[in-house]
Amino acid sequence: MAARNDLDAIAAELYALPPAEFTAARNARAGMADRAIAAQVKALRKPTVAAWAVDLLAREGQLGEALELSAALREAQDDLDAAELSRLGRQRRQLVAALANEAVALAKDAGVAVSAAARDDVEKTINAAVLDAAAAAAVMTGRLVTPLEAGTFEPDDLADAVGGSLPGVAAAPARDDLAERRARKAAEKAAREAERAANEAERELAKVDAQRQKLQEKVDFVSERIDDLRRDLQRLEDERETATTALAEVEEEHRAAASRARTATKEAESARKALD
Repeated sequence: MAARNDLDAIAAELYALPPAEFTAARNARAGMADRAIAAQVKALRKPTVAAWAVDLLAREGQLGEALELSAALREAQDDLDAAELSRLGRQRRQLVAALANEAVALAKDAGVAVSAAARDDVEKTINAAVLDAAAAAAVMTGRLVTPLEAGTFEPDDLADAVGGSLPGVAAAPARDDLAERRARKAAEKAAREAERAANEAERELAKVDAQRQKLQEKVDFVSERIDDLRRDLQRLEDERETATTALAEVEEEHRAAASRARTATKEAESARKALD
C-alpha cells in the first residue's frame, strides 16, 4: 500500500507538469525512486494534451459542480423523472462546454496550446465523468493519461487510462437505501407539484379578484350615475310642475285679458257708431 501511495504521489507531481516536460522529468524521477517502484515510475505514460488539460482542471478544483450534477442525473434516471432528466441534460451540456473552455484557458495560461480536436476530447472526457461514476473517479485522480468518451469503455478498462493506481468507486446503494431515496424523491416531487398547484391557484385567485374589483368599481360608478340622474329627473319634474302651475295662472290671466279686450273693442265700436 505504501509503494502504491508513493507511486501515486510521484505520478501526481509528474502529471502536473506540461506534457512536453513529462518524459524527461519521469526518467529523472525514476532514477531517484526506490528500486521497488522505479520500474513503475519509468512505466508511467506521457499524457495526451487533452487528458493533461482535464487533469489541470481537476487539480484546480473546478469539477466539483459537474460531479454534483452527475449524482443528480443518476438519481433522476433511477426515478425515471423525465422532466428532471431533460432539465439536467440541458444543464449538463452547458456545464460541460463551459468546463471544456475553462480547461483550454488554463492550459493556455500554462503555455500549452490545445487544438480543436484535443478540445473535443476534453469535452468528451468531462461529459464521461458526469455520466459515469467510475470515469469521474478516474478523472478526479488528476492522473489521467488518455481521454475518455461515454459509452466506449468498461469500468475495468479505466486502469489503463490513469497513471498510477485507480481508486475504487463507491458501491451501489443497498436496496433499502435505494427504496428510501426513491421514496424521498417522490415526496419531494409531490411537494414541488403541490407548491406549483398552490402558486397557480394563488395567481388565478389574484386574477379573478382583480376582475371582481374592476366590475365592482363599474357597478359603483353606474349606481352613482343613476342616483345623479334620479336627482336630475326629480329636479326637472319639480321644475315642470312649477312651470305648469305658472302656465295655468298665465292662461287664466290671458283669458281674462282677452275677455276685457273683446269688451273694450265692442264698446269702442258702439261709441264710433254713436258719433256717426
